[in-house]
Amino acid sequence: MVTYAMIVRNLSTDQLALVGFRDALISDPQNMLTNNWTNATSVCSWFGVSCSAKHQRVTALNLPNMTLKGKLPPQLGNLSFLVSLNLSGNSFHGYLPKELGMLSRMKLIDLSFNFLNGEILHEISNLGNLRILRLRNNQLSGSIPSAIYNISSLEKISLRQNSLSGSLPERICRNLPNLEALLLNSNELSGQIPSSIDECINLQHFEMNSNRFSGIIPRSIGNLTMLKSLLIGGNSLQANSTTIFRIKIYV
Repeated sequence: MVTYAMIVRNLSTDQLALVGFRDALISDPQNMLTNNWTNATSVCSWFGVSCSAKHQRVTALNLPNMTLKGKLPPQLGNLSFLVSLNLSGNSFHGYLPKELGMLSRMKLIDLSFNFLNGEILHEISNLGNLRILRLRNNQLSGSIPSAIYNISSLEKISLRQNSLSGSLPERICRNLPNLEALLLNSNELSGQIPSSIDECINLQHFEMNSNRFSGIIPRSIGNLTMLKSLLIGGNSLQANSTTIFRIKIYV
């Protein structure tokens, strides 16, 4: 049974985390958080914040296209009931805080169209309920942590237009039965397209153009019966006639 004291304490924890986020901002041009996130109102009524009716905890922080500028503070990791984090289309910079890996209930992370740099955290692989990971159009570098491909709940991975390097694991789809979109174009990824890519049986969008992939285009791509878009140009790939015949309807 949830008591009033528990609700107050938990909401206080969430409020402190959000205040830490607000105070880490360098710029809030619209003064939305400055004027709206105050002690005069409940945290659950703050702009961009949603709470669950059952637990009275913050479940969503959605502030896209607000021209906010600053770094993502570690306090975000204290929003333990957070399910959705959408800060896309802002001017956040710096590293991804490793504390994001503590948000085990998270289903959506969208930090696209910012200026985040450094590597993608290995800790993200701890998010066993994650469905959508969007980090496109940032300045991220290094390799993609292979453990991300073990998050079986993932439906969409969008890492387009960064500076990511390294190769893709051969059994990339072994634990991704729900994956519908793998968007990796405009990076510095290399190596071969995994021949087991057809194990992603629900894959609909596969984009890896403008990278440094090489080798033979695997015939297994032709087994992806759900595929709607396939972008593989701007690499050093080769195809035999059978492969071309199998995949030409998707290009």
